[in-house]
Amino acid sequence: MRILSLNAWGGTLHAPLMDYLAAADPDILCLQEVVSSAVAAADWLVYRDRDVELPQRPHLFDEIRAALPGHDGSFHPTSRGELFDGDRAVPCEFGLATFVRRGLPVIGQAVGFVHGAFSPDGWGPHPRARNAHCLRVFDYDRGFAVTVAQMHGLRDVAGKGDMPERDAQAEALVALIRQVWPGHERLVVCGDFNVLPESRIFATLAGLGLTDLVVSRGFADTRTSFYRKPGRFADYMLVTPEVEVVRFDVVEQPEVSDHRALLLDLR
Repeated sequence: MRILSLNAWGGTLHAPLMDYLAAADPDILCLQEVVSSAVAAADWLVYRDRDVELPQRPHLFDEIRAALPGHDGSFHPTSRGELFDGDRAVPCEFGLATFVRRGLPVIGQAVGFVHGAFSPDGWGPHPRARNAHCLRVFDYDRGFAVTVAQMHGLRDVAGKGDMPERDAQAEALVALIRQVWPGHERLVVCGDFNVLPESRIFATLAGLGLTDLVVSRGFADTRTSFYRKPGRFADYMLVTPEVEVVRFDVVEQPEVSDHRALLLDLR
C-alpha cells in the first residue's frame, strides 16, 4: 500500500504538482493547504497577508479529483476567507483533502479541530485554526486494515518551538485517532506538523507506539528550494511497529511545493 503526504501550497506550483500526483498514484493521498471555491471563475487567485502575496488555485480540490479518477476524495476546511482576482475578493475555503483509491473501503473515520474552530468569515488571527482527519481502510488484496491520520499543525509567528497550544493540539490529535484506531494494528500519522524534531508532540505520539520515519532514517530537510527561511523541518510521517516499511522517501525531485512529499510503501 502506498501513502503520500504533502503540503500542496495551495497549488502554487500547479503543473508539476498535478503531474507528480498522477504519476505517484498513491492508494491514500493526504494533502494539506488545499483550496476549494464554489464561486471562483478564474483559474488563479492571489492570497494576500500583509506583505505576502501568493498565487493560489481556487479549484485545486476539484482539479486533483479529476486527475485521480480512480479515487474518492474528501475536503475538510478550517476556514473560509478571501482570495483576490485583481481587487475583487472571492470567498474560498482552505483545509485538508484526503483521497482513497476505490476498492479500499473506509470502515471508520473522524475529522475534527485540533486547534481553534471553523472560521466562516475570514482566515482568522494567528495562530489560525487547524484540523485533522483520521480514517481506517481495509485492504482486501492484502487482508489487513490500516488507520491513517493526517494533520496540518498550527503555525505561530514566534516559530516552531513548543508551546501550550501545541501541547493541546497533540493531545487533541491523539484523542481523534483513538476514535478510529482500535489499537494493535497498522497506524500511520502524517502531515505538516510545523514543529521541530525535538518537539514534545513526538513523545505524546510515542504513547500510541508511533516512531517518526523522517528523522530516524536520517533525512535532514523536508523543504524545497522554494522555502528560503531557516528551519528545514516541518513534515513528518510516523508508524507503529505493525507497519512493515517497504520504502520511505522524503522526495527531493520533482519540486511541487515549498514542502517535499513524504512517500511510504508499506505491508
